[in-house]
Amino acid sequence: MTLGSAIYLLRSGLFEILILSAPVLLISLVVGLIISILQATTSIQEQTLTFVPKIVAIFLALVFFGPWIFSRLVQYTIQLFQQIPALVG
Repeated sequence: MTLGSAIYLLRSGLFEILILSAPVLLISLVVGLIISILQATTSIQEQTLTFVPKIVAIFLALVFFGPWIFSRLVQYTIQLFQQIPALVG
């Protein structure tokens, strides 16, 4: 394994992590922003008010995006296993 191939594997792995986590993180960010605006306008500073809706939104995002995330992970894993002979030899 050369340094270039190791860097390529690391780069592609990090890119997959970013792509797969982006929908869930963006939904969590939007829900948190909406709840924060509601808290600021109503002067309610309850911590569970932000925590519970975020958990529900993340769960729904995982239900909705879960099949896409799983298929993308399977494709990436198959691609990694197919590259093993080229890396070793």
